[in-house]
Amino acid sequence: MVNKRPTYPQADRGGSVVTLRDTTELAAVSGRAEVARERLKLLYEAGVEIGTTLDVERTAQELADSRRTPQMRALQERRVMLEADLRESHGWLEQDPDRARKALECGLRSLVALPLRARNVPLGVANFYRTADSPAFEPEDLTFAEELAARAAVALDDARRFTREHAMAVTLQRSLLPRRHPEQDALEVAWRYPPAEAGVGGDWFDVIPLPGARVALVMGDVVGHGLHAAATMGRLRTAVHNFSTLDLPVDEVLGNPDDLVVRMDNEENTSDATDGHEGAGVTGATCLYAVYDPVAEVCTMARAGHPEPVVVRPDGTVTSPGVPASAPLGLGGYPFETVELPLPEGSRLVLYTDGLVEDRTHDNDIGMERLRRALDGAGGRTPEETCQAVIDALKPSHSCDDIALLTARTRKFPPSGVAAWEVPSDPALVLAVRVLCRETLLQWGLEATVFATELIVSELVTNAIRYGSPAVGIRLLHGRSLICEVSDGSGTSPRLRRAATVDEGGRGLFLVAQFAQRWGTRHTTRGKVIRAEQLLHDPTDAASGLAPVDFLLDQFDLDQFDDPGL
Repeated sequence: MVNKRPTYPQADRGGSVVTLRDTTELAAVSGRAEVARERLKLLYEAGVEIGTTLDVERTAQELADSRRTPQMRALQERRVMLEADLRESHGWLEQDPDRARKALECGLRSLVALPLRARNVPLGVANFYRTADSPAFEPEDLTFAEELAARAAVALDDARRFTREHAMAVTLQRSLLPRRHPEQDALEVAWRYPPAEAGVGGDWFDVIPLPGARVALVMGDVVGHGLHAAATMGRLRTAVHNFSTLDLPVDEVLGNPDDLVVRMDNEENTSDATDGHEGAGVTGATCLYAVYDPVAEVCTMARAGHPEPVVVRPDGTVTSPGVPASAPLGLGGYPFETVELPLPEGSRLVLYTDGLVEDRTHDNDIGMERLRRALDGAGGRTPEETCQAVIDALKPSHSCDDIALLTARTRKFPPSGVAAWEVPSDPALVLAVRVLCRETLLQWGLEATVFATELIVSELVTNAIRYGSPAVGIRLLHGRSLICEVSDGSGTSPRLRRAATVDEGGRGLFLVAQFAQRWGTRHTTRGKVIRAEQLLHDPTDAASGLAPVDFLLDQFDLDQFDDPGL
């Protein structure tokens, strides 16, 4: 079988081919490719020239050398650079080709670049441009441009230095003010601190828990602004805080920073005299110090040249407590008068600095009236709501002085957590006092503290009877901690000492100090109060088996504790 291939007619082999291309797109692609090549070339050259060493200054210099623009040359060579025709400025064109092309399209033609330097510090570069419809810059224009740049550099440096000092003062001030609410049961507090727009002042405030469930409120103001005022404020706040922890009377707490301001004045005057300048001293400082006792519901306060606080009664009535006005801190030798103010539960105590009520447009009386109106009817507000209402009503739109505002709502210590007895001056009755304390602790569910508390009560009450003066009293407070207070009519404070091996006494307070987390003495108008505080949540307290103090008990004949006189 033979296969035959089919035959086909001959086709016409002639023809033509047409290729169409968009030249506009091609030109755009070609332009982008050229820009990409230029950038790659610049990156390559920079990669070769930059980073030849590990020296920081050398590397930075290599970076500057790789961008030889008029602006960089002006800053580096510290002289004015004139580019009469930007179309011929290769450095300027190569810096950013896209931006340069757009700038030329917008009509920019001439450039003067000048270094901005002040006090021998480089700040940057000032660029002056002219467009194509204006004459190009000429050498005659350079003198005027240099004068303008010099003035601008000084103004910029002044602003830079002020901003830096202001930032430092703000940082210092914020680090010295309270950052959180301290743990305490006596007051519910809230505060606001709007700073001044022009500078940082020396306003401060504090909330300091004290022994006996009491709380101290502090509000102070150092006249002036800037770092000096902030630093002075920090010293005064630290001093008041330290003297508060010593549990001194209110007037004595203010007396100590008064002496401190006098010493600071002397230091300033001595330093200025050494430098050949007239001493200005501390320009002035005021302070208000108040201590609230939630058990007695009484607030004791005094003020050294500071604005008087405002009290909002539970029914919403706004009153002035009548705190006597004493001299500002730093005058020295003047007493600080105190006042005791009853504050029933739910009262609000409002402390502030003069920036809240003083204004250039009106006197203090108008500011105080505005404050009273803002507080009117605030009986049902929380301290946070009260603070915000006062700030909204009184804060000026442009404040030239700092404003410190502190609002505290009083609480009453639960009567169920208070037990108090008077103790006749008979050592034989100490055993009966221990029994009363034991029964009270069992009612409070504090069985684990009975042993340590009995030891503390025995020592403190016995010392008060033997070495103190009538009348002797004891009080137990059950709150966040267990506090034992023993009072008597003597002003003599006990002293902790380590007894020698052959001594028959002298170990009682040492033992008290081991069982109590904190102890100390507070002087009153009728004598003194010795306190010992046990932290109920501390794992090292009496509930842990007393292992840490077993070595102390070995120094005692435990049979002596059966003696009712101990």
